[in-house]
Amino acid sequence: MGEGGPPAAAASIAPLMTDPLTTAHAPSSPEADERVDAGFDPPRSAPRASEPSATSMLALQAQSILSEVFGYPRFRGQQQAVVEAVAAGGDALVLMPTGGGKSLCYQVPAILRHRRGQGVTVVVSPLIALMHDQVGALEEAGVHAAFLNSTLSLEDTQRVEREMMSGRLVLLYAAPERVTTPRFLAQLDSLHERGLLSLFAIDEAHCVSQWGHDFREDYLALDVLHTRFAGVPRLALTATADDATRRDIVERLQLESAQTFIASFDRPNIRYQIVEKDNARAQLLRFLRDEHADASGTDAGIVYCQSRKKVEETAAWLNDEGIAALPYHAGLDADLRRRHQDRFLREEGLVMVATIAFGMGIDKPDVRFVAHLDLPKNIEAYYQETGRAGRDGLPASAWMAYGLADVVNQRRMIDDGPADEEFKRAQRGKLDALLALAEAHDCRRVRLLAYFGETSEPCNTVWQHACDNCRQPPATWNATEAARKALSCIYRFQQAAGGSSGRFGAGHLIDVLRGKLTDKVRQHGHDTLSTWGLGADLSETQWRSVLRQLIALGHLAAEGEYGTLVLTEGSRAVLRGEVPLHLRQVSDNLSRGSRREGRASSSGRAAGGKPPPIALDPDALERFQSLKAWRSEVAREHNLPAYVVFHDAALAEMARSRPQGLDALGGIPGVGAKKLEAYGEEILRLLRT
Repeated sequence: MGEGGPPAAAASIAPLMTDPLTTAHAPSSPEADERVDAGFDPPRSAPRASEPSATSMLALQAQSILSEVFGYPRFRGQQQAVVEAVAAGGDALVLMPTGGGKSLCYQVPAILRHRRGQGVTVVVSPLIALMHDQVGALEEAGVHAAFLNSTLSLEDTQRVEREMMSGRLVLLYAAPERVTTPRFLAQLDSLHERGLLSLFAIDEAHCVSQWGHDFREDYLALDVLHTRFAGVPRLALTATADDATRRDIVERLQLESAQTFIASFDRPNIRYQIVEKDNARAQLLRFLRDEHADASGTDAGIVYCQSRKKVEETAAWLNDEGIAALPYHAGLDADLRRRHQDRFLREEGLVMVATIAFGMGIDKPDVRFVAHLDLPKNIEAYYQETGRAGRDGLPASAWMAYGLADVVNQRRMIDDGPADEEFKRAQRGKLDALLALAEAHDCRRVRLLAYFGETSEPCNTVWQHACDNCRQPPATWNATEAARKALSCIYRFQQAAGGSSGRFGAGHLIDVLRGKLTDKVRQHGHDTLSTWGLGADLSETQWRSVLRQLIALGHLAAEGEYGTLVLTEGSRAVLRGEVPLHLRQVSDNLSRGSRREGRASSSGRAAGGKPPPIALDPDALERFQSLKAWRSEVAREHNLPAYVVFHDAALAEMARSRPQGLDALGGIPGVGAKKLEAYGEEILRLLRT
């Protein structure tokens, strides 16, 4: 990106800029350019039937860029419709699941519009890691891109700004707090006046909404892009937004006239599994060893925990168990966090143990599992976090363990938070939806998609893809009488104490129901209650399951720091026997149940094997490993994550089909013109040997 002439990356894309699809029908003047954007031909001649329309020209140009730059033969889903709408100068709101190809929705129009002389695309992104990865991948593909963030020196910042102001940059990534500074807005004003401001792409657009799961105040100022830069198209993108969040995005970013594109939220390659907490660490270890480890090591994955302390302890424990793990949370030194994140992105087989501070914008495609040791806040957070698995479209797992304490803690955090009551009500509703997903007897995928307004069929019977409920439907039991005993006992606590002071937690309630004579029971005289010992037929584990499900269903509530149990409006109908309750059946010994499940998984692997992300015959597998070793060397030389050079799926197809020439190699998805030129001969040599 030097001063004396076009930078190396810009020069490398120059051959693509002479593509006949992008030059033969190019407008000859700014006025003609406006007419083409508007979908009209210049009035000097009527269009002949044989001449392509402006819309079809956009489609051809977009397809050409997709193939030559990115190496993909066709768009997926709604990508093409989005690209054409934005390339033509329209605004758009795009909801597309993680791994669904959101980046191409703005990268292709950015390249297309830059070739037409319309200047720089500014991508608003909240995360440094995403900027680094995206820019590295674009430069590898021959697209001149850069970022502005706090990791740059003053000299590097000034160099990037000169590249931006010259119009040579195709894409510039910047954080929202930088984009809305007076200095940066003045630079954008200059670009706009000279016709060199092409497009605004606002990534992670849900951050603008207070109803979203990751509200960021800096996003609120982005409405200036509409008021200050009229005529510059804006594209807002997010992977997760319910109806309220979508409305907020439209209102706050002033996208009322934008086209809305909502792709399917289904991630068919992810298998969802939620287990009741017994010994969560032991359960996690079984999950990892049964489903995500072999002789070569453990798959790359993420383990989410609620607290910083738990992150540190879990990472240390996994390392003690022989599983390479790194901690990540906001309390760590910023340099250490960056180094851990870089290692996770660049090395294979690492597990990142993290709070929710980690993950958004992580582009690593080969994360094979996401595990939750604690309950997230809502379905949006759960979907966003689990969506970091399997971005390459290959089989991946979303595993979660949760228990009664998780429910109590999440409700307490909502109740004790500083927000107003309207917001708290909304958050309780979102938590209830997540609890309903966790306690569901039926297909989890159907329930998850229904939350986002999408209907679907239950999971198929392919075991690595189907959710746990579809693979092994849970048994249920008539828990109506058990629920009445529990609620009646809570009512008698309050009666005995003469009011609200008679509040106790789940542990004490279970002791009374099971007839366990503790000091606390004696102190309060609860061994004299009519409900004393009425629930001795159920174990403590079974009672905790009943209470957790009653809370999830709204028939019981947990309040305060200690999670004291109180009756709700929904308790009355249960106490009267008006509401029959059929709850998930829990084993009397979850540890034995987990071991049985582990053996079942093992036998499944014996029959069909651990589902490898990529199935290859022995010879092809050897070629695949050679290609991966070569890719690692290239990535180190370029200081990039390996997947930026080529995804595993591209290497696997090379190993499987073993192309004999550059033309055949160029036909493999993910092999663009720049990469074919840079690496083609070396790949062919590796495949021959």
